[in-house]
Amino acid sequence: MTYEASLSFAQDQDQVDPLFSFRERFLFPKHEGKDVVYFCGNSLGLQPKSTSYLMQSELEDWAAHGVEGHFRARNPWFSYHHLFTERLSRIVGAKPNEVVAMNTLTVNLHLLMISFYRPTSQRYKIIMEAGAFPSDQYAVETQVRMHGYEPEDAIIEIKPRDGEHTINEEDIYTAISEAGPSLALVMFGGVNYYTGQFFNLQAITAAAHKAGAYAGFDLAHAVGNTPLQLHDWNVDFACWCSYKYLNSGPGAVGGVYVHEHHAANPKTLRLAGWWGNDEATRFKMEKGFVPKPTAESWQMSNAQVFNMVAHNASLDIYAKTSMAALRAKSEKLTGYMEFLLRQITGLSFTIITPHNPAQRGCQLSLLFSERGREVFDKLTAAGVVADWREPNVIRIAPVPLYNTFEDCYRFYEVLKNLG
Repeated sequence: MTYEASLSFAQDQDQVDPLFSFRERFLFPKHEGKDVVYFCGNSLGLQPKSTSYLMQSELEDWAAHGVEGHFRARNPWFSYHHLFTERLSRIVGAKPNEVVAMNTLTVNLHLLMISFYRPTSQRYKIIMEAGAFPSDQYAVETQVRMHGYEPEDAIIEIKPRDGEHTINEEDIYTAISEAGPSLALVMFGGVNYYTGQFFNLQAITAAAHKAGAYAGFDLAHAVGNTPLQLHDWNVDFACWCSYKYLNSGPGAVGGVYVHEHHAANPKTLRLAGWWGNDEATRFKMEKGFVPKPTAESWQMSNAQVFNMVAHNASLDIYAKTSMAALRAKSEKLTGYMEFLLRQITGLSFTIITPHNPAQRGCQLSLLFSERGREVFDKLTAAGVVADWREPNVIRIAPVPLYNTFEDCYRFYEVLKNLG
């Protein structure tokens, strides 16, 4: 596609964008009476307008039914989490019996590692990316220590080569092969939060399995952003949050995927809770955990209904389009943003996110050699909402569900005048 750095070009693209109307389903913060230029959906997505209506509905059902709302509410609370399985499965490329909305991201990561990190004296090492999000680092460190190993020995971190900003994927496959029989688990972020690099999850999974290890992923920055086919890729497990691209609000419910091969096997270790037990016998209140043969058996407690209302609102919006349509727009929109950024002179920054669309989602990370924080503060003062990451990166995310080509051009206009 041939781009132009002009407002008329951006507006023309919005005129023919089949997803343009989705913007009207979201609430934008204001700056001087106008919508901000919001490029922070990779940190916190915008609120769907329908959230308040759905929340009021749940409050009314609580008032009208009390405890009987578990069965009499318009969306019965007993089975509230069932509302999400079909829609989530389409977003992550899984079967409905392989996904469940529950808990929060790091809690879910710990629960899944208890199931899939079962080290032995010979096979105990974990491969992950260097510079992973801190929660992932902390979770892996403590899981390793829980089994009596030292992180310095048990964790293999793959980092970019000297002089490079992103990881060469050949280095991942080489490390997996070299670890061989000592490798228990490969656990990567699907998209690195700092650089925006999207990893080849299918190839990483295949390499891990060839080495006799499990493959799991933190999809916090990938879900709702990049194309995923977790079942077909034979991924063992994954987890994610829903407050970024899934627009479900601060502290929103997380999600879990477990391949049906593991979920249907009662011998797969999982920590037991009431809500993971077989629904047919749950209210008999008997001893002896009988796991549901689905990912829901990792669910320990009943649904956090009010925490899930915005999730329901957002997934309703996703259900009105497809990840294929969102991805098609994302590639054009992010490509346009990259094109505009490369027209800017007078500011010293490098786009460290891969240029290849297959290796990124909608995020672009700008590494500043100087004035980075000053530029960020001036963007904020001008009504642009971006994201600052220490020590010197501004992250921007043109989200296809609600951002426009004109948003990109407005950002470019502000940024170029700061040079």
